[in-house]
Amino acid sequence: MNLDIQIPRKITTQLLHLAQISPDTEVCGLIGGKNDLPTHCYPVTNIADQPQQRFLLDAKQQITALAQMRERGEELFAIYHSHPTAPAQPSAIDLELAAYPDTLYLIISLNTKGVLEMRGFRLEQGSFKEVTLSLSEEA
Repeated sequence: MNLDIQIPRKITTQLLHLAQISPDTEVCGLIGGKNDLPTHCYPVTNIADQPQQRFLLDAKQQITALAQMRERGEELFAIYHSHPTAPAQPSAIDLELAAYPDTLYLIISLNTKGVLEMRGFRLEQGSFKEVTLSLSEEA
């Protein structure tokens, strides 16, 4: 299992922008990839009852995003969401709702003054293990 994940600058910028334009609610979505590299970001509406504190992917949009990935020959690479007022650490609810052990979980935080933080985690034996994220230039 790869513990050093390359994230293209374009996708990183897009994720950070999505978090910035929605500073009061958690943004969420999927990232498709090919050959262990993320290729496309698929924002999905957060339909949680308390979107300031948790996220729930809109099922219809999630299915559409997964269908678009298949059409592009992509696989589910990552699930992302933001923490508007908390660090980029998985919460107990994030762990409880995590259902894809082979998928990277990206958390974006707006909590650090003036600095956006993004961290990656994998689900292993019922807990999250942090992975190293590296910024890459597009090939």
